[in-house]
Amino acid sequence: MSAWNQSLDAAGIREPELRRDYDTQRKLVARFRRAPYLAARLLLPRPVLPHVVAATAVMHHGDNLLDSGPKARRASAWASWEQDVRKALDAGVSDDPLIRTLLNTAEAYPRLREVVEAYLSTATAELEFAGFATEADYQAYVDAYSLPAFLLVASLLGPESDDGQFRSGCRTFIDGSQRLDFVNDLAEDIPEGRLGIPAETLERFSATVEDLAEGRESARVRELVEHQIEAARASLRAARELPALTANPSGALLDAVVEIELLTADAALTRGARLLRGSASPPVVSTLRVLLGARRKARTER
Repeated sequence: MSAWNQSLDAAGIREPELRRDYDTQRKLVARFRRAPYLAARLLLPRPVLPHVVAATAVMHHGDNLLDSGPKARRASAWASWEQDVRKALDAGVSDDPLIRTLLNTAEAYPRLREVVEAYLSTATAELEFAGFATEADYQAYVDAYSLPAFLLVASLLGPESDDGQFRSGCRTFIDGSQRLDFVNDLAEDIPEGRLGIPAETLERFSATVEDLAEGRESARVRELVEHQIEAARASLRAARELPALTANPSGALLDAVVEIELLTADAALTRGARLLRGSASPPVVSTLRVLLGARRKARTER
């Protein structure tokens, strides 16, 4: 029996059609979010893995609906899917394989329902995103979209009852991770008219959108990029406390995720203004070292 089938058994997912639904999501996540999927396979307890895969698939599907195509089409597609999910949550049934896995996972983790409803309520912040005037606008985007999307998965890894510390730790992490994504993806985002660095921050460093669009690696652009990466690193370092707040073995995955984001930040800092020509990735050897170290730690704690 494969490790995946053993995970389905351990999670109590035995009905053949539902197993196929979960396997469909596994294949999708393995294709489009391969690194996080491999980390989850390596580090999560077997009963948790299928549910994290399902939640990741929901997050990925939402990203695609909100990001792909003309705005009117994206808005229509999102509204239709949001309605389908809300109806399914009320009725407890769905014809959609992805939503069926979501319903089953929400049954196994009742706290997920509230997380999903919060995500659906504010996710259109991504649909409306066209840049930020101020740092406060960026923080509002994190609260409305980045954090609710991250919590789709993170809520499955956290404690059964959260006094607010775990959510706060997630907020710290996603602030750093989202800021890092925006600066690391400059070469991809700028041609699409998506700039995640606030206009007031550009002004503070006497940099312009034109400087970035034309790939000018000037001193002011270098300072701007370094400032954004250092701000991201500060949040990510503070998020090292997050794994301990899970109070369960699933913290090993969050530990690895935080450390790999820090490796990515280091690589981005080394690349500097050359991020205008392409993103940075964490070194493969260092990433493997993080994953293997997290696996050893997880085995010791189980």
